[in-house]
Order: sequence, then C-alpha cells, then structure tokens
Amino acid sequence: MTARPAALVTGGATRVGRFFASHLAARGYAIALHYNRSRDEAERAAEAIRQAGGACECFTCDFHGDDVEALIPRVVERFPGLALLVNSASAYAPGELRETSRETLEEQFSVNLFAPFLLGKRFSLAVEAGAIVNIVDNKIAFAQYPYAAYLLAKKSLDELTRMMALELAPAIRVNAIAPGVILPAQTRTDDYLAWRHAGIPLARQGAVEELGQALDYLLDNRFVTGQTLFVDGGESVNQVGRHSENYPGEKR
Repeated sequence: MTARPAALVTGGATRVGRFFASHLAARGYAIALHYNRSRDEAERAAEAIRQAGGACECFTCDFHGDDVEALIPRVVERFPGLALLVNSASAYAPGELRETSRETLEEQFSVNLFAPFLLGKRFSLAVEAGAIVNIVDNKIAFAQYPYAAYLLAKKSLDELTRMMALELAPAIRVNAIAPGVILPAQTRTDDYLAWRHAGIPLARQGAVEELGQALDYLLDNRFVTGQTLFVDGGESVNQVGRHSENYPGEKR
C-alpha cells in the first residue's frame, strides 16, 4: 500500500506509454503500469521507476479478450489512492475500408475505444474524484481512409472524451492529447520524416517531453475538461484547401 496518489497508465511498457509512466512517477504518482504482451519491457520500466525512488507495479490485461473492467479493482486493491487514468494503449493497423477485415476492425476498436470506454466507466465508479486523459492521434483532424479502422476508433475515442467529460463532471475531469510526429516507427526512413516535417508549420519533429508538458497542463489546470490538446506543431491545422487564390490556372 502507498499513500501517494496513483495513476493507471495503459500500454505503459513501451514508447509513449512508458514515457507517461516515468513522467507521472516523477510528479509523485504511484504507477500501475499496464501491459499486454510486453512483460519484459514492463518489468524494466517498473524497475527504472523504483530505482528513481518511485512506486510501480505491473498489471497485465489483454484488451482483446480479457475482462477489461476487472483491471480497475485489481489496481485499486494495490493502490487505493487511484486518481488518474491515462488511456495510452493503442493498436495500429493500416488498411483501407475495402481491405479491412472484421477481425481487424474488432481489434482496432477493442483496444482503441472499447477498453478506454470500459476502463473509464469502472474508474468513475471506483474513485471519488480524479482525472482521465485519453491519448488519441492528430490524424483525427483528417479523413485518412488508408487507416480506416484505426482512425475511426481514435475519432470515436475523441468523441468519447467529450461525452465522458459531461457525464463525469464535476468529480472527474476528462481530456485528451493528440500527438503528431513525435515517436515515429523505427522503419520510417529519413526521407519520409523530412517529407512529414515539411508539412508541419513548426517544421520539426516533436519530443516526448512536449507531451509531458501537455499532460502537466491538463492535470494542473483544474478548469479544463472535455478538451483535446493537439501536440503536433500545427500539422492538424495545415489545411488551407483549394480556393481561387491558389488555383494554378486562370483566376476567376
């Protein structure tokens, strides 16, 4: 048991989830670090937090099939001071509508929407007050059909953020963060990244520390709820569209 406020970070073993877990531990939260298959990475992340003086325990749950709602009582039993839920776990599978199978559709929605929905529900029943932060994607600003199932699930999670904010207020504040190009896959080439940077008004890749600053803002400003904070260098607003002044032919 610990008297510290606790945070459940889903997908906390790797990438952005691991950063959030470490960042919150440095803020004084005890960390319930959720993972699915990344057991070794989860244990290493937890040990790093403990070595830095924090408290961290690992919790496994398969969002495709396990009883997702049972995760919250397990966390509360170990950390009764649970006060924050960060829905960072994500499944990512590109595919256009016509090539997306029902299995892929269900997988994407199970992890990216159903799990945050069910965890948020159970969290709201288990705590007297707290906060939920959903991690979406700056792609929600676009209609990128090559990511049909993934993007539909993330767009739905963004809408869920506002619904939950209304229903759970005033005891629980619910917000979202929409990261842009911050931790690209290792398979991305330098040419690809340069091309992506060219479409970002701030002309650079973001840093995970800037996601930490966004999370700090959402936690510290207690008059903010139902908002999605884009951390993407302005990429999501870079949509001038076609009009008479950028028409390459004769202006009319």
